[in-house]
Amino acid sequence: MYDIRWIRENAAAFDKGLERRGLQPLSSSLLSLDDERRAAIAKAQGSQERRNALSKEIGKAMGAKDLALAEQLKAEVASLKESQPALEAQEKAAKAALDEQLAAIPNMPHDDVPDGADEHGNVVLHTHGEAPEKSGGRLFGANLLKEHFELGEALGQMDFETAAKLSGSRFKFLYFGLARLNRAIGQFMLDTHTEEHGYTEVMPPLMVRDDAMFGTAQLPKFRDDQFRAGDDHWLIPTAEVPLTNLVRESILSEEELPRRYTALTPCFRAEAGSAGRDTRGMLRQHQFEKVELVSITTPEKSAEEHERMLSCAEAVLKKLDLHYRVMTLCTGDMGFASQKTYDIEVWLPGQKTYREISSCSVCGDFQARRMNARYRTKDGKGPFFVHTLNGSGTAVGRALIAVMENYQNADGSISVPEVLVPYMRGVTRIEKA
Repeated sequence: MYDIRWIRENAAAFDKGLERRGLQPLSSSLLSLDDERRAAIAKAQGSQERRNALSKEIGKAMGAKDLALAEQLKAEVASLKESQPALEAQEKAAKAALDEQLAAIPNMPHDDVPDGADEHGNVVLHTHGEAPEKSGGRLFGANLLKEHFELGEALGQMDFETAAKLSGSRFKFLYFGLARLNRAIGQFMLDTHTEEHGYTEVMPPLMVRDDAMFGTAQLPKFRDDQFRAGDDHWLIPTAEVPLTNLVRESILSEEELPRRYTALTPCFRAEAGSAGRDTRGMLRQHQFEKVELVSITTPEKSAEEHERMLSCAEAVLKKLDLHYRVMTLCTGDMGFASQKTYDIEVWLPGQKTYREISSCSVCGDFQARRMNARYRTKDGKGPFFVHTLNGSGTAVGRALIAVMENYQNADGSISVPEVLVPYMRGVTRIEKA
C-alpha cells in the first residue's frame, strides 16, 4: 500500500519502479483520482465552513431584529445541510476509488533486485554442498533414482488415490513411518528456530477475517487463490497472515523490536492458475504444512533482518545435510508484497532439478501501512511504520520430499537423517509397512 503524498512527491521514481515490475506508469491516473478526492474534501469542508459562518450571521440578524434576513440565512443553512450528505458521499466515493487502485499495486523492488520478466531472470546468490549422486555420496546409481511419490507408494505409506476419492486432486494420505517423519521434520524445525534462532513460537488461528488478509496483501488481488470459510473467514494460505497481523493497529516502542515469530500450521491454497503443473506427487497441494518465520522491525534494521532470516532457513537444510542453492528473485518473479526475495531451492535427485523449499522476503512498510502497524523511537519520535519480513523456515512437505529423494536406498527404503532420529524415537530407516 502506498502513501499518495509520496507518489505525488516522487512520481518519476514510482513509475520507474512499476516499469521494473513490468507495469505501465500509474502516477498520472492516481494523482488525478487524488485531485478528485481533494476537491471533494474541499467542497464538503467549504459547505461546513459556510454553515458555521451563516450561523453567526443568523445570530447577528436576530440581534438586529432583521427577521427577514435571518429567515433568508436559515433557508440557506437548511439547503446546505440537505446537500451535505451528498458531498460527504462524493468524498467517500473518491477516497474508495483511490484506495482501490492503490491496493492493487505491487510493492516497489529494492535497487539491488535484478531486473527480469520471470524466473529465468533470477540470479544464483550462493550454493551449499553438492548433489550426493554427483559427489559419490549416499545415493546409489543416479539412473535408478526415484521420485518421492514412487518411493512413497512402493512403501505403502503415501496414498493419493484414496485422498482424491475423499477430497479431490492435490491431497494426500501419509501413513506409518512417512507420517511420523513428516511430523518429526516440523517439530525439528520449530525447535531449531525457537531454541537456536530466538523466534517466539505461536499457535495461531487457522481462519482469519478480510482485514487480516488485506493487511498482508492476499486480498483483494489474490482472492481466487484463497479458500473461503463461511461468510466471514478465510483459511490461512500461510501463517504469515496471523503472525504479521499480531501488530496490526498498534503502536510499538522501539525497545520491543525486533519481534520474531514462528508457527507450524496447516496451510490452504486453491492453486488457481496451476492446472497441469506438478500434478504427480505432493509438490503442489491444496493443504500442506509449513513452518513460518515473521519479523517485525525498524526500517534501519530490515535489510540486516532479511539476511538473518535467510540464514535461519538455511540452517535447517544444513542440519538435514541437503544440497541447495539460494536465488535472488528478479523483479518479474517476486511476490506482490515483496521488496526483495531470496528463494532457497533444494536439490531433488529424483526429478534431477532444484525446487523451491523456502522463500524469504522483506516487505518494507508495504504491509504495515495496510495494517496501520507503527512504532515510536527511543526518544519518543513518531509514530513511524514498522517494516515486516516473512519466510518459510521451511515448507514441511517439500522438506519431506527432499529427505525421501536424497536419503533413498537401493531397496526402496528411506534412511532417516541423523538430526531427525531423536524425533523418530531411534528409528533410522523407513521400510515397507
